[in-house]
Amino acid sequence: MQISILSVGKIKEKYLTAGIAEYEKRLSAYAKVVIQEVKDEKTPDNASSADEALSLEKEAIRLESLIKPGTYLIALAIKGRDFSSPELAAHIENLGTTGKSHITFLVGGSLGLSPRLLKKADLLLSFSSLTFPHQLFRLMLLEQIYRAFKIIKGEPYHK
Repeated sequence: MQISILSVGKIKEKYLTAGIAEYEKRLSAYAKVVIQEVKDEKTPDNASSADEALSLEKEAIRLESLIKPGTYLIALAIKGRDFSSPELAAHIENLGTTGKSHITFLVGGSLGLSPRLLKKADLLLSFSSLTFPHQLFRLMLLEQIYRAFKIIKGEPYHK
């Protein structure tokens, strides 16, 4: 299976970079993982709704250029569907058994994702109604994907 994570913004903190690298290494036993970043738009704190929409659209264009045809597209969104870890594992396993061997996760920047990209997604996935920094969220996403593969394989997951 191939997992792509397309994300807005760069990881700046070394501790997050190290954690992400660790989960990429762990996941390599189960799937090919590709993480690609696109430039985030600098939007002032007092930006108008129109300015924010323009920023989201510019980021969406960058993300779309990386989306491979035929991939199963999962957009991370606060108003998405909640899964438990076993439910996410079952969903990923089901995708693989139905011939969808390439899954792409979209992680937005500080403003989220463009409504156009959200409509294009096959699934809107929420980890919580809480808001997380997008840099930290990338690590959390990798951990949950790794946990899903451990569940799928029936392997223990040591905390």
